[in-house]
Amino acid sequence: MLKNSRTFRIEWGDCDSAGIVFYPRYFAMFDHSTSMLISAASGLTKFQLLQQHESAGYPMVDTRAKFYKPCRYGDDVTIESEFTKVGKSSFEVHHRLMKDGEMALEGFETRVWVGKDPDDPNKIKAKPIPEDLAARFRAG
Repeated sequence: MLKNSRTFRIEWGDCDSAGIVFYPRYFAMFDHSTSMLISAASGLTKFQLLQQHESAGYPMVDTRAKFYKPCRYGDDVTIESEFTKVGKSSFEVHHRLMKDGEMALEGFETRVWVGKDPDDPNKIKAKPIPEDLAARFRAG
């Protein structure tokens, strides 16, 4: 399945008073990494992708993380993100956050491809992932 990685420095605003990354910040990092993974697959920005496929997005329906090593202000880290399952309207992503060549954290997401509900435009509804896009998610 398709993989993508990005390297960045942990910033002051990511950390709590103990000087380590405040755990909700990791989920924001993973969210951005998922968007970058999908952009790598599609060749489009998220805005372009949603317009082209008449989508309302790909919201999270399940997430969790396993913490192994703390990260601190100034650490350079790499997040490796990979599709692990692509279904009809949902997909799963596994994130590995690496620090100094060692895994510091793993994140897991399940997301659903959605569009506006035709019966109520104020709601969203699961819809099939476009087949060309799903094929790119599955590509290695």
